[in-house]
Amino acid sequence: MCEAAGDGGGCGADMGPARRRRGEGQSHPRTCMKCGKGSAALIIRVGDPFCRNCFHEYFVHKFRAMLGKNRIIFPGEKVLLAVSGGPASSAMLRQVQEGLSRETAKKLRFIPGVVYVDEGAVRGQSPAQREQSLACMETLLQATGFPYYLVHLEQALELPASILRPGPVTPSEPSVSYKEAVEGFIQQQRQKGYGDKDSGTSPPGPGSGESPEGPPAAPRLPAAALTQELLKVFEAVQTLTAKEELLQMLRIHLILQTARTKGYTKVMTGETCTCVAIKLLTNLALGRGAFLAVDTGFKDDRHGDVMVVRPLREYTAKEIAFYNHFFNVPTVIAPPLPTKRRDKPSIRHVVEHFLMGLQKDFPSTISTVYRTGEKLSADLAKPSCESERCLLCLCALDLDGEEELALEPTLIIDEPEMERNGCCQDPLAAGAEHKSAYIPLLCYGCRLTFKELGPVTTLPPYVRAEAQRRIRSAEMQQQNQEVPPEDKELGKS
Repeated sequence: MCEAAGDGGGCGADMGPARRRRGEGQSHPRTCMKCGKGSAALIIRVGDPFCRNCFHEYFVHKFRAMLGKNRIIFPGEKVLLAVSGGPASSAMLRQVQEGLSRETAKKLRFIPGVVYVDEGAVRGQSPAQREQSLACMETLLQATGFPYYLVHLEQALELPASILRPGPVTPSEPSVSYKEAVEGFIQQQRQKGYGDKDSGTSPPGPGSGESPEGPPAAPRLPAAALTQELLKVFEAVQTLTAKEELLQMLRIHLILQTARTKGYTKVMTGETCTCVAIKLLTNLALGRGAFLAVDTGFKDDRHGDVMVVRPLREYTAKEIAFYNHFFNVPTVIAPPLPTKRRDKPSIRHVVEHFLMGLQKDFPSTISTVYRTGEKLSADLAKPSCESERCLLCLCALDLDGEEELALEPTLIIDEPEMERNGCCQDPLAAGAEHKSAYIPLLCYGCRLTFKELGPVTTLPPYVRAEAQRRIRSAEMQQQNQEVPPEDKELGKS
């Protein structure tokens, strides 16, 4: 998802196949380093020339190896592909298509579905442009033959509050090893008569083009009133960085809700090595250093019943660009978030510009940052109970009492000014609707973003509902703790 589902959108997208390094003249064509016969069609890294066919084999093997060595996706498991139409997510979709085709020697054995989140409302597209983009995406998704779901960003305003709570973890194969699950799945397919005896291929069901939802209707936009309500949420945000964080949160919550309602246990996103490196430094600047392993690792299991995986995280943007160019992978690029002239660039754009500038002169920059992130542990991001979990990102609260006191001066909210502006007219706004009441529910990074999201009344309804539930629950626990032991014994008697 071009930052729309983890695609990274512009993460190094300018590194197209036309760029040529000094000394790579055409007078001395190089030989492919793998087969040693064909002329090199591209040079991935210095000293790594590939012909077209060998590059395709290398690209496919890299994708299968990433899934194979982690052994997270079991045979027959339902996997939702988050596709934005951008270069990375489109390449990921093509890899899954090829992996499920009959001609493939070692087929993928999971059952895919595709979700596309329409973000045109906040990206400055007119209704006509949005319908055109939706029609293009629907044509591409229909061609895959996978079940697909078109979701509008406006639907985030109608999400249930439970989306901010981890679902119950139910392992798909709790008592069977991965190897045993694969062998059992192959045996099951042979008994059904699918595939040949040697390869144990899976049935054609996932790619047969029969969607469980029936034939999709023509793309329709949400009601204009809902679109206006969404625009008000984004107009209240003070900085471009906070807008990007809010968009990312709404997007992942919509994808997560789609996965839960449709029965998918895994979600694949198209974040590349380039995008992961940019995100790693960006999140450091945003105060999310404690959660880098979860935010950028291969798997993200903070949501409990649905795990997010990033199978493209070892591909560079350059490799993705060459693959799409050589093998005609169609893409639909979404416009960036609109900015006002006085707005400063977001932290992500500054980090991206910095890293890509270094990458031009020092080709190992991206891989060095990426490999550094590989050494991080995700243990700190796992909360033990609800009261220790961040309201927005669901990671552990990374602040103790002394740190909270030190942070308070940077998070002062002018609540009387908010009331004068009519931001707290709702009857429920007396306590839980003040921004200061939300602060203890947030981790350090989310606190810094939260203070730039505007008045509480402009937040998505499901965020406010869950916050109120958490605040009331904390108040009840505190009241129970304050009851003297003698009163408790009298109550029992």
